[in-house]
Amino acid sequence: MINNLARENNGAATASDKFITPAGSVNETSDGYSVELEMPGVNKEGLEISVENGELSITGHKNGAVPEGTLVHRESRPNHYRRLFEIDPSIDSAKISARISQGVVTLTLPKAEELKPRKIAVA
Repeated sequence: MINNLARENNGAATASDKFITPAGSVNETSDGYSVELEMPGVNKEGLEISVENGELSITGHKNGAVPEGTLVHRESRPNHYRRLFEIDPSIDSAKISARISQGVVTLTLPKAEELKPRKIAVA
């Protein structure tokens, strides 16, 4: 995947935790990285993002609405998504931001200021 961003770690789910690995993409910009993950049906309240011990964890929960009446047939179900990334030390984890729109989670992972290229003025 991306060597500078992280080593991806999808990890095996335990028997009690059934997670779907969401499809995603990682793009590098001059300021950092952008990560997009597809989690259909997940809203802001069902999204958990954390950074701990150099690992970025993104978990999304889709809760199935309980319809009124007697359920005759159902093809959709509650889904739980999880994606883990090992964060490279060049990323400023304190400035990571996230947003979700129509089931697409977008994370911005900025590079640390001291690692960004800069121009030096000549006197």
